[in-house]
Amino acid sequence: MQLTAKPSLPNALLISISTPQFKGDEATESLAELARLVTTLGFKVVGTQSQKQSSTQKVNVLGSGKLAEIAHLTGNKGMVEDELADDLLDEVPLTEISSEIPSDELDFTCADVVVFDCDLTPSQLRNVENQLGVEVFDRTGIIIEIFSRHARTKTAKLQVEIARLNYVAPRLRETSTGDKERQMGKGAGETTLELNRRKVRDQLAELKRELVSVQDVMMDRRTQRSELFSVALIGYTNAGKSSMMRAITGSDVEGENKLFATLDTTVRALYPITQPRILVSDTVGFIKKLPHDLVASFHSTLAEAHDASLLLYVVDASDPSFRSQLDVVHKVLAEVGVEGSKKLLVLNKSDQLSIEQQQSLMDEFPDAMMTSTRNSDDISKLHKYIIDIAQEDMIEEEVVIPYTAKGIVGEIRSSMSVVKEEYEYSHIKLTVRSSAIDLERLKKRMLNL
Repeated sequence: MQLTAKPSLPNALLISISTPQFKGDEATESLAELARLVTTLGFKVVGTQSQKQSSTQKVNVLGSGKLAEIAHLTGNKGMVEDELADDLLDEVPLTEISSEIPSDELDFTCADVVVFDCDLTPSQLRNVENQLGVEVFDRTGIIIEIFSRHARTKTAKLQVEIARLNYVAPRLRETSTGDKERQMGKGAGETTLELNRRKVRDQLAELKRELVSVQDVMMDRRTQRSELFSVALIGYTNAGKSSMMRAITGSDVEGENKLFATLDTTVRALYPITQPRILVSDTVGFIKKLPHDLVASFHSTLAEAHDASLLLYVVDASDPSFRSQLDVVHKVLAEVGVEGSKKLLVLNKSDQLSIEQQQSLMDEFPDAMMTSTRNSDDISKLHKYIIDIAQEDMIEEEVVIPYTAKGIVGEIRSSMSVVKEEYEYSHIKLTVRSSAIDLERLKKRMLNL
């Protein structure tokens, strides 16, 4: 028999567990999302398996028959041997065995990793790996790994590393020599496992100290920008926020058709440039069942949204599940304490909808804005909306600038909107629109002339 070459991408088998609290469309959508996560990580999804359980707290998570079936699909590399697997499969009713993976898509060795669409305890992870003989991931492990790969800024890297170590710490295992092995010198009397855990605790403490320092610097930068009107793009991952950011700022913000292609918060000025400038931030995307430690890290990642004057909730209107995704966004924002004074729901990717579908959504969400980043008229409409909202908070006032006041007129033009200007014999009379803070600052300076 001629062996076929093994694909370059690791093959992943996805496992969904339906419980009374997690079932039906919710479980189906979550599994589809897991497939996109796994693909983003570089795996090839070769199939899925599912089983109904009363909970996910069992020692091996799955029933013995289902575990044997999956072991068969991964080549019986673990403790579940061929004969045992066959015996167990004979005991399982056919209705419990998923037929989601056609036999011609899988030989019995093609599943290199198994990914569960739930969280596994350290002991569950260890037990299942021993039974299957292949690497096993849970949903949190996959998400943290994606965040680790996509973090670019110092802040994001620190936050993700803290989350990763919190996840790894309880999953550390003793070396093969066993618990009786002791270390010489410093730490004598501790096992390798105990030393490793202490090392992780020390790393976490150092990372948290460093994060506080970095966040102080970021806070100073936000304070410097706080007087400007700012817009934050908020939404589910892969909703088109980065494309929207590029369209309304003329920037080269990274954007790919992958989950979490953008992780770090990016701030750019609205384009065409306005006076005063309007800042736009593209924040990290959301996802269902976000790990608790990463929710905590969102506090800093979403810091720009804390101070935003306007929140744009961007959704992929062509995705039938966008309503539940929007619920996730609202939930996470509530957890991290982000509340904007003004909000707009942006129904994005309208070019993928029929006229009837667009009309139906506008009937359902009358206060929303239907957009496509590929339609210049839509971008112009959104641009105008942002400017109109920004100007609602501006004050129009007349100021008199003597010709002897050097440089002030230039500063006014660079930071305020000049509505009208009149040139008199000894001064310039300007009608400007600006924030109350900038106007007050200008008046104080004029008094000191």
